[in-house]
Amino acid sequence: MSYVNQLKVFVRIYELGNMSAAARDQRVSPAVASSRIAELENHLGVRLFNRTTRSLQATEQGRLFYEGANKILRAIDEAEATVAENTQNPRGSIFVAAPLGVGRRFIAPAVPDFKRQYPEIDVRLRLSDRRIDLTEEGLDIAFFLGVPEDSNHRIRTVAECPRVLCAAPEYLERKGLPKSGQDLINDKHDCLTLRFPGTKEYQWHLTTPDGPKRFAVTGPFESDDGGVLTDWALNGHGIVNKPVFEVSKHIKSGALIVVSEETPPSPVFLGCLYPHKKHQDPKVRLFIDYMVAHCKTALEERAR
Repeated sequence: MSYVNQLKVFVRIYELGNMSAAARDQRVSPAVASSRIAELENHLGVRLFNRTTRSLQATEQGRLFYEGANKILRAIDEAEATVAENTQNPRGSIFVAAPLGVGRRFIAPAVPDFKRQYPEIDVRLRLSDRRIDLTEEGLDIAFFLGVPEDSNHRIRTVAECPRVLCAAPEYLERKGLPKSGQDLINDKHDCLTLRFPGTKEYQWHLTTPDGPKRFAVTGPFESDDGGVLTDWALNGHGIVNKPVFEVSKHIKSGALIVVSEETPPSPVFLGCLYPHKKHQDPKVRLFIDYMVAHCKTALEERAR
C-alpha cells in the first residue's frame, strides 16, 4: 500500500497547497509526507512540485498526474466499498463535520451509541459554523443547516426547521418591539449576525404577505459562532435569527421573546452532503442512516 499512500499524500498536497496541512490530514508528520513525495518523484522521474521556503506549486507534470492519481484513488475506494458491502463488519474511520448547534445537540450525543453498535468504525467529528468544503477538508459527510444549494455532492435532507427572530425583554424595553422586517430596518434595530471571513453583505430572508423577501439588517455585533449570538441575545444586546430547536427553551422560559411575527424567517433545512460514488462506502451509509433517524426523532421531541 506504500504507492497508494504516496498518491494520497500527493493528492492532498495538491488540493490543499500546503505540505503541513496535507500531513495533518493524512495523520502523518510533514517529514513523512515530504519523503513520500520524494519517493513518488523518484519513481516517476519528474518533479511534481516546485518548492520554496514560502510556497509550494504543482508543476505541469504535477497537474497532469493529479487527474490520473485521483482516478486511481476513486477506483480503489469503490473497489473497497464493493467488497465491504459483502462483509458484516464495516470498519475504519469516517470524517464528519457539522454546524456547532447541530453538532452539539444532535450529532455528538449520538456518536457513542453509534460506536457501541458498530465498534469497528471510528468517528472523527469536527464542529464549525463556517462553510465546509468536503473535498478540500477530506470529509466523508458534512451536515448543514440552511437552504440546499446546487452541489457536486449528494444531498440527504433530514428535516425542515422553522426559525424565529427573538430578543430578550431587556432589549425590547430599550428599543421597542419590531412587528415586521421593515421595522428592523426603519427603527435601526441591533441585529446579531452570523458572519465569516470574506462575507460582503448579510441579509435575513423573511416571509412577508407578498412572499419571501431579503432584508439587509445591521447591528454592532457579529460572530462566526451561532452560540455566541444566542448568548448576546440573552444578555440583551440585540435580535437573533435562530432555528426554533436552538432557542425553544429560552422562549418557553421567557428569557427570549419572539419578534417580527408578521414576517417570520423562512425555514431552513437540516441535511447532509456526501460525495458521489458508484458504490457508497458502507460505513458512511450506516452513519448517515443512523444520524438521520436520530435527528428526526430528536427534532420531533423538541417540537412537543
